[in-house]
Amino acid sequence: MPSNLNEFLKDFRMIIEEELSQNLQKLTIPKQLKDSMLYSVEAGGKRLRPILLLASYKAYDENYQKALSSSIALEMVHTYSLIHDDLPAMDDDNYRRGKLTNHKAFDEATAILAGDALLTYSFELIGKDTLLTNDEKVEMITNLSASSGPSGMVAGQFLDMDAENRTITLEELEQIHMLKTGKLLEFAIYAGAYLAGATKQQLENLKEYSFYLGLIFQVQDDILDITGDEEKLGKPVGSDEGNEKGTYPKLLGLDGAINKKKEYVNKAVAALEKADAHNSHLMALTEHFSNRDH
Repeated sequence: MPSNLNEFLKDFRMIIEEELSQNLQKLTIPKQLKDSMLYSVEAGGKRLRPILLLASYKAYDENYQKALSSSIALEMVHTYSLIHDDLPAMDDDNYRRGKLTNHKAFDEATAILAGDALLTYSFELIGKDTLLTNDEKVEMITNLSASSGPSGMVAGQFLDMDAENRTITLEELEQIHMLKTGKLLEFAIYAGAYLAGATKQQLENLKEYSFYLGLIFQVQDDILDITGDEEKLGKPVGSDEGNEKGTYPKLLGLDGAINKKKEYVNKAVAALEKADAHNSHLMALTEHFSNRDH
């Protein structure tokens, strides 16, 4: 088993945050636009998606520098989605991670443009990455586009909003989260392993792993919305219930949601073993996702 997970998370979070800040600071763009982009990028967060990408890379190769730009691009796409999700036309949230949301700290137009800028700049970053071959750039851009676009995260957000104020099935809930949360996690796992030279069969097994990891992530989110510490979450407990959103505890009860999460963990671990990655940080991160408190 690799070195201590907490050290790994701390070290790579610092690396990611430094890269994010440097890449945005060097842009010659209007000051308020840059300030708005940096505000959300530097608002904290666990950086789990880029960390997963780097952990997936390191499961097959140690020299993670090749995967760094793709991991930064992924975090920019994730940050853009949060900015837009918080807007009045979507989830209408005033706070995220204990701070004012972007449109409250600036204004709605600036927040929309900051999100647009982060999304498009992410693809520019990959396109200019000198450590990637042209084929690798196309693979990264194509897969990140698919994961974040109308067949991925955007579809998930649409279905999530469409499901408000009505009863949905467990299958519909899984579909929403597979798209909204799972697709970017799937990209993280795939991209890291692909760039590190994983085999086609290993990539297939990791796709199965990432599917269950996305569901684990969302079940725990739903559980924390009931049992979590508001200070750690950076948002009010019970906000999903207040928004009449479909959740695992609402469909299965709290105990049922916890049992469903255990089922997903077992399936994720089995897929990881088939991918020859059970001695990597991915195994410890699976447990981390399942037991996180914020």
